[in-house]
Amino acid sequence: MAAKGNWTKSLFIGLWTVLNFTRKLFFNLIFIVIFVGLIIAITGQDDEQFTVNKDSALFLTLNGKLVIEKESIDPFEQFLQESLGSEPENPEVLVRDVVKVLENAQKDRRIKALVLDLQGLTGGGLDKLRTVANAIDAFKESEKPVYAIGDYFSQDQYYLAAHADSIYLNPMGGLMFEGYGRYGMYFKDMLEKLKVTTHIFRVGTYKSAVEPIMRNDMSEEAKEAEKQWLDGYWAQYKADVAAARGIDEANFDETLEGLLAKFEAAGGDFAQYALENNWVDALKTREEVRLELTELVGEDENNHGVNLTSFNTYLKVVNPPMPVIESDMDKVAIVVAKGTILDGSQKAGTIGGDSTARLLRKARLDDNVKAVVLQIDSPGGSAFASEIIRQEVLQLQQAGKPVIASMSTYAASGGYWIAASTDRIIASPSTITGSIGVFGMFMTYENSLDYLGIHSDGVGSTELAGFSTVRPLAPEFGQILQRNVENTYGNFLSLVSNARGMSVEEVDSVAQGRVWIGEDAIELGLVDQLGTVDDAVVAAAELAELENYDTFYVQRTLSAQEIFWKEFFGQAMTFVGKWQFAHADSALVNEFKRVLKEFSLVNQLNDPKGTYVLCLPCDVK
Repeated sequence: MAAKGNWTKSLFIGLWTVLNFTRKLFFNLIFIVIFVGLIIAITGQDDEQFTVNKDSALFLTLNGKLVIEKESIDPFEQFLQESLGSEPENPEVLVRDVVKVLENAQKDRRIKALVLDLQGLTGGGLDKLRTVANAIDAFKESEKPVYAIGDYFSQDQYYLAAHADSIYLNPMGGLMFEGYGRYGMYFKDMLEKLKVTTHIFRVGTYKSAVEPIMRNDMSEEAKEAEKQWLDGYWAQYKADVAAARGIDEANFDETLEGLLAKFEAAGGDFAQYALENNWVDALKTREEVRLELTELVGEDENNHGVNLTSFNTYLKVVNPPMPVIESDMDKVAIVVAKGTILDGSQKAGTIGGDSTARLLRKARLDDNVKAVVLQIDSPGGSAFASEIIRQEVLQLQQAGKPVIASMSTYAASGGYWIAASTDRIIASPSTITGSIGVFGMFMTYENSLDYLGIHSDGVGSTELAGFSTVRPLAPEFGQILQRNVENTYGNFLSLVSNARGMSVEEVDSVAQGRVWIGEDAIELGLVDQLGTVDDAVVAAAELAELENYDTFYVQRTLSAQEIFWKEFFGQAMTFVGKWQFAHADSALVNEFKRVLKEFSLVNQLNDPKGTYVLCLPCDVK
C-alpha cells in the first residue's frame, strides 16, 4: 500500500514539474522576445525608419473605422498584435490624426502628391468623412495632385475619393451606391420558442429600441420616423459627392430599373458603368497606376516601388511620442464621450458615468482650463450614468467655465441627455440626435427552465424578496417599473425644457423617442448651430472671453505601473519582426457576429434601475 502511495505521489510530482517547467519556458520565451526587441530598439534603430522621403507621395492608407476616440487596448495585447502581424478585429483610425497629417503634408516640401488608398476604410459617419474630406480639399490648395486608387470603392470610401483630382479604378473592379437603410433583426418568435419571457417598459411612440425583442417586424411609427432622417442623410451624401465631383445629383441611381438600364448599356461591366457615368476618371491596372506615380515622384531608394511616405510613418514624424510640456496659457479642454453610456468606470471607447464625470471634474479643477468642449459620439445608454455626467456639466458651469457640446455622428437619447444642459449645442448637419424617450427591459427564464425540468421555489420575509430572472415577475412589480420609466421620461422632458427654453409640451412634441438629424434638429430648437468640433472650440473660447489659448484633450491619468508597461511594450512592438497570418472573411460568419453583437449590447447595459435612454436604431447601414 505504501508503495502504491509513493508511486502516485511521484506521478503528481512529475506532472507538476513538467507543467512548471513549461510555464517558465513559455514566459521566458516571451521575455527573450521582448528583451531582444528592446536591444534592437536601443542599438539598431534605423533613424531613417521614421523619416519623410524626399519628393515622395503621401500614401494615405486608412484601415478601419474613423473615430473621435480609439477603444482602449491592453499594451501587451497590442504588442502581440503588431509583433505577430495581426490586426485588431475592429481597427480604428483617429480623425484628428488624419487631419494633422494632411495639414502638415500640405506645407511639407518633401511631399509632392497625395495618394488615397481607401480599401480598408469601413466608414465612421458622414460628419467624420466630411472632416477628412475638408482636410483633403485644404491639401489641394497647395496645388499638389491628389489621386484615389482602388480595386473597388464602397459608398463611404467613394465619399473621400470624390475629392481627389483623379480617381482610378481597376478594370476588374467596380462601385455601386446603395443609399442608407436600417434593416435590423427581430427576435420575438425565437424568444417565444426558447420560452423566454420578456418584460418591456417604455415611453415614446417612436421609441423603437425594444422592437427587435417585442416584434417580428418594424412598426409603422418607426418606419415613418426612420425614413425621414435616412432620406435626409442620403440627400446630404448626394449633395456633398455631387459638389466634389462636379456632377448632377440626378446621376445617382435610386431604382433597380434605372441601375439595370445603365448597367446593360455598359455591357454588364461594373467598372465600365462607373467610367461611363463619370464616377471615375480612368480604368487602370495596378501596374499602370504604379508607372504613373513613379513618373511623378520617382522610385524608392531600392528601385522596387513608388517613392512613397506612408501615413503611419508621417504620423510618427509629426506626432512623436514625446512628453507634453505644460504651459500656463489659458486652455479650452476637450472631453470625448464616445460609445454606449454605461454605469461606473469604463475604458476609452465606452462612456462610463463615473469615468467620464471624472474627466470633466479634472477639467473643472484645472485652474488653466477656462472652458470645456464635450465632444459626443454616442447613441445613449444608462439613464443613471447619463445624469451623473450631466451633473458634472452643471458643476463646471457653476465654477464659471462654459461648456459647449459638439455632436459627432450620434448624440441621441442618453447622448442628448448629457448635451442638453450645456451652454451651447453644436451639431453636424448629419448628426443623429433626439430620440428623447425611455425604456426598461429585462428577461425572465422561468418557462425555459421549466421546460428543462428546473424549478425555483422558496420563502421570503416580504413579497419583495427573491426577485430573480428565474422566477415570474409579479404584475405589481411590473407596474412599479413602468412608473419608474414614465418618471424618468418626465425628468428627461423637464431637463430639456429648462435647458432649451422650451415648454414641456413643445419638447414632448419632438420627443416620444423620435430621431432627427442635425439639419432638422436646429429647426426644432434641439441644437443651436451646425458646425464641427473646431467651431465648438471657438464658441467655448468666445464664451470664456479668451483671445490667446491652447486646446488639449483631457485624458485619464495613468498610474506609474500603466505608464511603465505602455512605454515598455510601445518600444518593443515597433521593432520586433512580424509574422503573417491568413485572414478569412465569410458573409455567414459576419452575419452571425452581427447577431451576437446585438445581443451583446443588450447584455452590456447595466443601469442600476434597468432604465435606459438608448437609441439602438441609430446605426446607419
